[in-house]
Amino acid sequence: MSGVLSVLKKEVREIWRDPYTLGLAIFLPLVLLLLFAYALNLDVKNIPVAIVDLDHSAESRAYVQALANTGRFVPAYRPATPQEAERLLDQGKAQVVLIIPAGFAQALRQGRTAQVQTLVDGTFPTSARVVLEYVEAVNDVFTARVAGERLVTWRRVAGNLAAPAVAPVPLVRYNPELRSANFIVPGLIVVILMAFPPLLSALAIVREKEHGSIQHIFVSPLRPWAFIVGKLVPYLVIASAELLLVLLATRYWFRVPLQGSLFFFLLASVPYVVGTVAIGLLVSTVTSTQLAAMLLALVLTLMPSFLFSGFMFPIFTMPTALQLYSYLFPARYFTKITYDIFLKGVGPEIWWPQLAVLTAYTLGTVVLASLRFRKKVG
Repeated sequence: MSGVLSVLKKEVREIWRDPYTLGLAIFLPLVLLLLFAYALNLDVKNIPVAIVDLDHSAESRAYVQALANTGRFVPAYRPATPQEAERLLDQGKAQVVLIIPAGFAQALRQGRTAQVQTLVDGTFPTSARVVLEYVEAVNDVFTARVAGERLVTWRRVAGNLAAPAVAPVPLVRYNPELRSANFIVPGLIVVILMAFPPLLSALAIVREKEHGSIQHIFVSPLRPWAFIVGKLVPYLVIASAELLLVLLATRYWFRVPLQGSLFFFLLASVPYVVGTVAIGLLVSTVTSTQLAAMLLALVLTLMPSFLFSGFMFPIFTMPTALQLYSYLFPARYFTKITYDIFLKGVGPEIWWPQLAVLTAYTLGTVVLASLRFRKKVG
């Protein structure tokens, strides 16, 4: 028993001397529970809608009100023209566009079917299908209201089955076939680049700390930023090779179409790839063991890239606090750029704000890693 107690005391001291690992072991399960419980939301709600009302009638306003009464849609935009509405769809600000044509009220008064064009963002296939079902349900409810019936969605006039009051003209944009691979595979590019390069680079400085070779760096005239950049470049080459490999598999194995420019995608990926490697280096400057570095890197990269990037679930369905929280992670910005280029085929005029944030994020991470290493030197 004395031997057991000696080993026990030694292990307790070792754990106590490594507060990062101890903190991760205690608080990480609770953090994961809270984040996953709030972020994993399979309900499709708070859907931002752009409504183009070309009829400007009491009936068209009643139709919009029926849409809002569902609690699923948020009539967030009222563009004057269909072109403005489609631009909101391109920018990702609206998920649905409803175009109520002129003559909507007249068709209803004459007992004819009024058509409403419905444009749906097909980037998220599952959400797009649910949205189409919601719109159909709204049309059924509005039809019953117009017909004066409560339990059926079809009117009977003189004993004959009449047409519905409102019929949608659905059009799915960007992913018309609602093919899951077109959505999942480009998103996996973002996740893979956020998972593996930081994990490799996170061990770069910690490994030297454990081996003791970091002391040679401390006494050398090498500047901190030069040390960080020297560490960054090799892992940047590895991350670039990973990007090219998964890009080739995406295009030629999974047959995912690239609607936009390959040059623009590679250009936008530069700050993201550099940023992912820099995150790993930053982690290595604040940890002292390889285990702690790996755990912290996973918490800061892999988990957010799944939950808060818009890859697994649309961000607009999350609680407001988590939507704001997602702005802290670069995967959110690169996911938007990736889908814009792969599925929407739009250019920098749409996604340049995300590229600017990514660039600033990367520069800030490299500078912060250099400053953290400077503190270690001091």
